[in-house]
Amino acid sequence: MSAPVKKLFVKTYGCQMNVYDSERMTSALATRGYEATETAEDADLILLNTCHIREKAAEKVYSDIGRLRPLKAARPDLRIGVTGCVAQAEGGEILRRTPLVDLVVGPQAYHRLPGMLDRIGEGERPVDTDFPAEDKFDHLPEAPRARRAPTAFLTVQEGCDKFCAFCVVPYTRGAEVSRPAGRLLAEARDLVARGVAEITLLGQNVNAYRDENGETLAGLIGELAAIEGLERIRYTTSHPNDMGADLIAAHGAEPKLMPFLHLPVQSGSDRILKAMNRRHTAEQYLRLIERIRAARPDIALSGDFITGFPGETEADFAETLALVEAVNYAQAFSFAYSPRPGTPAAGREDLPREVKAERLRRLQELLGRQQAAFQASMVGRDLAVLVEKPGREPGQVAGKSPYLNAIQIDAGAETIGRVVRARVTASGRNSLFGDLLDAA
Repeated sequence: MSAPVKKLFVKTYGCQMNVYDSERMTSALATRGYEATETAEDADLILLNTCHIREKAAEKVYSDIGRLRPLKAARPDLRIGVTGCVAQAEGGEILRRTPLVDLVVGPQAYHRLPGMLDRIGEGERPVDTDFPAEDKFDHLPEAPRARRAPTAFLTVQEGCDKFCAFCVVPYTRGAEVSRPAGRLLAEARDLVARGVAEITLLGQNVNAYRDENGETLAGLIGELAAIEGLERIRYTTSHPNDMGADLIAAHGAEPKLMPFLHLPVQSGSDRILKAMNRRHTAEQYLRLIERIRAARPDIALSGDFITGFPGETEADFAETLALVEAVNYAQAFSFAYSPRPGTPAAGREDLPREVKAERLRRLQELLGRQQAAFQASMVGRDLAVLVEKPGREPGQVAGKSPYLNAIQIDAGAETIGRVVRARVTASGRNSLFGDLLDAA
């Protein structure tokens, strides 16, 4: 008689890398009889895969754990685990603060999850926040080969050596480590065999990728592009200081590398960039953008910005607005500064909340106008669209343009998973709308 199927619910917070990690944890536990479920109420095991980037991240996790109390009371055998960056930062403190949690595992040790579950059965509440010498990806068991959605993430690099003054990543994800190109190519071929047409390469500092044989991100992209059936390649997130000449050239030379680049800058003030330990100037960033646009003139650019960093004056903020005007972003992410415990900036005098919020409002108004203009510039164009899923309305499908615009097309479900050509007829706040022309 086969063992009964157990249900696994994973709640994922934060970045795309956490999405990828959640998928890998789900796959690892599938070999131990766990089947994914969409609702916590059905689960035998609940994993909260956490992010520590935003303000009060740990408190939000504790609040979510508290909301699971009725489920645990009704089913004492329900297992609850906290994984990811809050787990790494808080460690055993999570177990001390709440008896509901059965295990805590950091982002570099989740390949040890199956063994940790066994230890719970033996009466332990295990914590693993090590940075193991072994590669977690080498120790994850293979899950059943299921059909995949048309897009997938592939982690190629983890950790960061930059130590920006506001950022917890070096402390929660560790030093920069690149996965071997051969293993990445094998994983990519497997994804394509299961229906994936677009792969986004992930890393905390992805353009610092360099494997033990010296393969750079540009070289890896070239090898991935040779995989038959892989239609599109993207990557995120990058640091300006690691944008090498070969990677810039790849944007102009490799048709499968999509014309979209997320390249955070955080501030337009050299004084604030130095205080942030960014190790580049605003002028160097702008000259880099010029080189990238020379290689790929139609490239769409995205960025990250922080308003109200400690010591930022109105003049510093004006320089950020000037940089945004100069670059003209297709989209961007912007946040008011909030101190992360344990980072160098956390001990500095914080600006008043209302000052940070008011600057953020002005910045977002400018970025919003730029995004709207970029969206509107697509109207009337014929674009190659990778169709990913059913659309909002009957008779519609949804996908992404090469420039990462979301687009709704009047077309049938048979187009899902294919690259089709569509004429853009209208632009909304966050989506384009178009008519199907033909298969690309």
